[in-house]
Amino acid sequence: MPNAWEIDFYSRPITDERQKKLWELLVCDPQRRFEFTKYCVGAEANARWLQTALTEALEFWRSQLGTEQETTVPERIRFFRRPMANIITRACDALTIPAQPSRRTFALYQWLQERHEQVYPQHPGFQPLLAPPPTFEPTPMQPLPDALVGQGWRVVTLQAQDFAESQDWEIAFGDPLIWNLASLPPDRVIPGVLIVSPRAVPLAGWLSGLELACLSLVRDPQASLVLEAGLSDRWLLAPLKTAQTIAEIESFEKAKQAAGKVHFLAVQTDANADSFAGFWILQEPSLEW
Repeated sequence: MPNAWEIDFYSRPITDERQKKLWELLVCDPQRRFEFTKYCVGAEANARWLQTALTEALEFWRSQLGTEQETTVPERIRFFRRPMANIITRACDALTIPAQPSRRTFALYQWLQERHEQVYPQHPGFQPLLAPPPTFEPTPMQPLPDALVGQGWRVVTLQAQDFAESQDWEIAFGDPLIWNLASLPPDRVIPGVLIVSPRAVPLAGWLSGLELACLSLVRDPQASLVLEAGLSDRWLLAPLKTAQTIAEIESFEKAKQAAGKVHFLAVQTDANADSFAGFWILQEPSLEW
């Protein structure tokens, strides 16, 4: 969804001259062609301030697009911090823009990591312990609806350079783009999981409503391939019942780490199909400072 915004509004590890903690709004699009930042003090960190700041961001964004039409707005605004849901939702509602809780804020993660490494330490009020990295508390795994369980799955791979042509792929549901793929070597192996199902289109349509985040190997209480979505949802894609399937996903995890945790999920009616019922580039959130 290229016309979506990703935002983070939260306190930062910096204080002003009165030793008051500063808050910051970050706004970007999924390709980071548009970026907007604004600070406020904690006493101002509310929905009204955020609405005003987002209005400024909209004006800046429209100027980049070369339009002044007030009806030009993002299709939705994604955010990943659960504690900020109320404030962000109220501000977005006032602007009639849907707010979407999601870990599918890949460009924002990278930008936030950069600022913690390069920007905030240069501030005279920098205090690194004021803002620890966010964490995502997992929830119990849920089974896929019986009618949508895949017929089978397999680990597959593409190279980073293959995604340069992704806009020409025939995809019914999904999002094959991620902003920083170009930073990977062209021959970097990007691992993925292909789900094959005679009900591929209904399955992909259902998955498209989940705000997919990443695939992961969970070992307890049973080794499983898990799809993480939303802010904390986890869906059981496949129990790993044999040493061979566990080894496959372990290899998938190693390749994922080597690719900056970038990977993909694809859904097809059969493995030889020329089109995808669903295709999503995913990336496991990784914020460390």
